[in-house]
Amino acid sequence: MSLLLSIVLPVHGVERYLPHCLDSILGDTPAAETRFEVIAVDDLSPDGSGAILDAYAARDSRLRVLHLPENQGLGGARTAALPQARGEYVWFVDSDDWVPEGTVGALLDELTQERRRETPADVLITDFTHVYPDGGTEPNPWRHVLAGSPLVEGCTLAEHPALFQTVMSVWNKLFRRAFLDGLGVSFGRGYYEDISVTYPALLAAGRLRYLDRPCYFYRRGRDGAITATASPKHADVFAQYDAIFAFLDRPDRPGRPVPDSLRTLVFDRTVRQALNVYDTPGLVPTDLRKDFFQRIARHFDRHRPAGYRFPGGVRGVQYRLAARGARIAYAELRRTGRLPRELKRGARAVAPAVKKGMRSGARFTAYSAFRRLPLDENLAVYAAYWHRGYACSPAAIYEKAKELAPRIRGVWVVENRAQAATLPPGVPHVIVNTPAYLKAMATAKYFVNNVNFPRTMTKRPGTVHVQTQHGTPLKAMGMDLRDHPAAAEGMDFELLQEAIDRWDFLVSPNPHTSGHFARAFPGRYEMLDTGYPRNDRLANATSDEVREMRERLGLRPDTRAVLYAPTHRGSKGGYVPLLDVAALARRLGPDFTLLVRTHYFHADGPGDLTGAGAESARIVDVSAHPTVEDLYLAADVLVTDYSSMMFDYAVLDRPVVIFAPDWEEYQRERGVYFDLFAEPPGAVTVDEDGLAGALLAGDPEPAARARFREKFCVWDDGGASERVVRRVFPVEK
Repeated sequence: MSLLLSIVLPVHGVERYLPHCLDSILGDTPAAETRFEVIAVDDLSPDGSGAILDAYAARDSRLRVLHLPENQGLGGARTAALPQARGEYVWFVDSDDWVPEGTVGALLDELTQERRRETPADVLITDFTHVYPDGGTEPNPWRHVLAGSPLVEGCTLAEHPALFQTVMSVWNKLFRRAFLDGLGVSFGRGYYEDISVTYPALLAAGRLRYLDRPCYFYRRGRDGAITATASPKHADVFAQYDAIFAFLDRPDRPGRPVPDSLRTLVFDRTVRQALNVYDTPGLVPTDLRKDFFQRIARHFDRHRPAGYRFPGGVRGVQYRLAARGARIAYAELRRTGRLPRELKRGARAVAPAVKKGMRSGARFTAYSAFRRLPLDENLAVYAAYWHRGYACSPAAIYEKAKELAPRIRGVWVVENRAQAATLPPGVPHVIVNTPAYLKAMATAKYFVNNVNFPRTMTKRPGTVHVQTQHGTPLKAMGMDLRDHPAAAEGMDFELLQEAIDRWDFLVSPNPHTSGHFARAFPGRYEMLDTGYPRNDRLANATSDEVREMRERLGLRPDTRAVLYAPTHRGSKGGYVPLLDVAALARRLGPDFTLLVRTHYFHADGPGDLTGAGAESARIVDVSAHPTVEDLYLAADVLVTDYSSMMFDYAVLDRPVVIFAPDWEEYQRERGVYFDLFAEPPGAVTVDEDGLAGALLAGDPEPAARARFREKFCVWDDGGASERVVRRVFPVEK
């Protein structure tokens, strides 16, 4: 039987991943399965990859190895392998990736059916799966464009142009070798080398087919990947674009005619990719950004189709600015979503803008001018909860930095004068959108926040952004919300990724969180496995501090204080009174005090809590209390549902009672990272009788709390702030 498939495997510096890749291909079928071959190209690999290939080839005759005398790059290695290929189809697999079990056999069976067709597919497109460094996976994000489309049975690109929305790489495409040879195209050199083949192949194919089966595990976020590497080689993309349009302009171009509408789609896709490379932080080196943008303008001049019409909306304005080479105007548009009137006035507009009250456009003119100043190497900007005040891990890091790195001046961002008045005495601050704020945001070296700073504030080269987040996650976070549309309503995942790409450090409270953060917030930052700085106060608390907090809240020494703190439910709007607090107070009696704290999203608090009666527990609304750690120290027991407060409170080793009457609904809508009923921090209740009984029992589940603390409080030893400060700031000896 003739060979059906040649698998081409370029290899360079992947010793760590290569055996897994080879095993997934060769070990997936019995040695007697000879309908395919593997051509591995040792591209002068600097590690032991060549020896690994030779060892595998000695054991399996289906693998042939080419050793190149000079490094050729991915494009050159694939080009070297093609003349050696004997299969009817050729598949280009990257050697740091791998294929799922059963894939090779399934593809061979699929190709056997294709060869029997009157018009076999010129390109067979497969489904795939992204795999992240923490082992998390993500289905093909473009599957909705492919599954159920005409591609399942087979069609041309003109019949399904939405294919241009998907990934243009070669690794999820099997090419009919005679068709590929007849195109007269070749892989480029340098970065983005495969698009000079994929675009012509898709455009010229008489029949494209989609196989709705995941056939490829694509490794995301690997060190050295071009999508995570700053390099002048990103400009190689323009040579690949030239090759694509050279193919389109050939008078003897093989394959089907390409209508003008497809040429326009090709051009739009290349512009979008080039601008995405330019916009992605950390890819194009700073000293080459101006030249890269000018090359985008030249791309317009060289390849814009006749009669081309710019897209509508903001994207169309971006394209017009790129076509003109208007880099500064483009940057302003990216930051503000509009073009400021003061744009042409440049830095000279700063003083007039301040005098005119810092109107929106003038603010950004001023900010742009401040960004021309040198970085202040000794300035750190702190913020928490969307500029609501002095709180959470940023506050703990600020205090420890004053002690260990005193030359670093910290300044807090607050929303208004009322919030500024709540800051501790002596804490410097700036108010949002004032000149002092704009200057601090434009010139500070360090930025520490538990949410994201405004996207209108650009990350300058040399700055350090520390993201602390604000809680151990039970519920799904970040990119994981793509599978939970109700919870993700209104989220812009592209903007979220832009924000993540600014982070240099992400603080994690425990091993559970590190794993989920890495998947939910994929980026190039360093994970700080330090514990939560905000919990240092709890770990180091003394009995005197506990007594002081209880006295400040007016708690009698003989009362048992219960802190009730339900979480926010995004799909329900404001505060959801699932618990009748007054009824619970009557059940508990006068020996208890109920401290009720709603989520900070619910500005109106819990409403009227009166009516419990004289022989009931006292009820106190503490929703407006500025520091939740005070409440933790004062409370004898915490009642919550799905709030991250349970993880913080567990540091005190005091009882926690879960009141979760809507657990099934919550986990279905919001998505969760573990089963709270299987791994609770204490007693779990679903009705008011069970809750009252657990509270009256005192400490009903100490063993569950011990297991919970062992998993989630392992780093809470009181030293998290110091570990963060020593890693991020220049600490004085």
